[in-house]
Amino acid sequence: MRKVIHKWFWVWDFEKEEKWLNEMAAKGLVLVAVGWCRFEFEDCVPGEYKIRLDFLENKCARVENEKYIAFLEETGAEQVGMMSRWIYFRKKVSGDNFQLFSDNNSRVHYLTRIIRFVALLSGLNLYFGCYNMFMFFQIRNYSYINLLGIVNLLLAVIGGWGVFRISRKRKKLKAEQQIFE
Repeated sequence: MRKVIHKWFWVWDFEKEEKWLNEMAAKGLVLVAVGWCRFEFEDCVPGEYKIRLDFLENKCARVENEKYIAFLEETGAEQVGMMSRWIYFRKKVSGDNFQLFSDNNSRVHYLTRIIRFVALLSGLNLYFGCYNMFMFFQIRNYSYINLLGIVNLLLAVIGGWGVFRISRKRKKLKAEQQIFE
């Protein structure tokens, strides 16, 4: 039996999303498809699968991405779906633990990719927000320009908060990495 759940996660809450997906798998519902705020599950043996998320280096680098996905599939992981640059994998749990990152350095690199993506989106929203507000004050007639400007500025602030949160995680991992070196 298939079950669809609509749920929203911010980009910086990827760990929370992965934890929720694994809790669903532990309850006997494994992820089979993803969409915009849409997760489709199928019945399975509780705890049979482990779910992992990854953020691809570059959406346009198809050859490198295909090689990476093929490598993971050789290890027994299945690609469940993809949203933008996020890719979802599942793997039947066996004696080994299903991890995508082998050390802190690769995890730091992963967080850096996410920070750059969120910072780019935030910067674009800041630019368009300021532009729309400037246009509003120049024209003073188009209230939709003011509304768009406010929405863009709000999204820029929210994105800035996300960059801050991910940067804290990255800083903590870097500190741990220095301790072990």
